[in-house]
Amino acid sequence: MAWNLTSDRPVFIQIIEKLKLDIITGVYKPGDKLPSVRDLAGEAAVNPNTMQRAFSELERDGLVYTMRTSGRFITEDITMIQGLKEQMAINAIAEFLSNMERLGFNKEDAISLLNETVKEGTSCAQ
Repeated sequence: MAWNLTSDRPVFIQIIEKLKLDIITGVYKPGDKLPSVRDLAGEAAVNPNTMQRAFSELERDGLVYTMRTSGRFITEDITMIQGLKEQMAINAIAEFLSNMERLGFNKEDAISLLNETVKEGTSCAQ
């Protein structure tokens, strides 16, 4: 689990995004216990207070819950996780279309180019 934190945005926001990605991709499954704040902070090389702030936000959103004396766990609400996954996909699509617009493509041309790329099987890692 690589933590690629940068200085261009608040670190706790980047932590939240990474943990959300880990949840929707199944790194952490519904009901899984999360590592402790200190363990994850050490792994990410951040202050434990920063990790705690990210956990608090995830808890406020309902993706994580705390069981007193047992630790923090991923929600078992699969509908919530699927909704998060779809919202993140919508955001990625919007960002893609915005980037394509900056390159001079309208939405239809961008989608057409995307379809051609998928048909040709062109790798995303070029």
